[in-house]
Amino acid sequence: MTIPRRGLLVRALRGFAAFWWDFLVGDTPEIFVAALVTVAVVALLRVMGHENAAAVVALPLLAIVALTISIRRAQRASRGR
Repeated sequence: MTIPRRGLLVRALRGFAAFWWDFLVGDTPEIFVAALVTVAVVALLRVMGHENAAAVVALPLLAIVALTISIRRAQRASRGR
């Protein structure tokens, strides 16, 4: 009995993509998006301004803002239950 290679390949690729989606995005896609935005902003600050100081200040501030927003959304959701 032979397993079609195409079916096995498609299942393997879907499983691989599902793993990474669950690992990176998980239950809170807003944190994933916030992380991408934070990295992009810090990279742009570094490349455009050639200043590490702006990037060093922006990184923790953006992380704190993202986590604060996420915590408040979770608190509102738990109160609504």
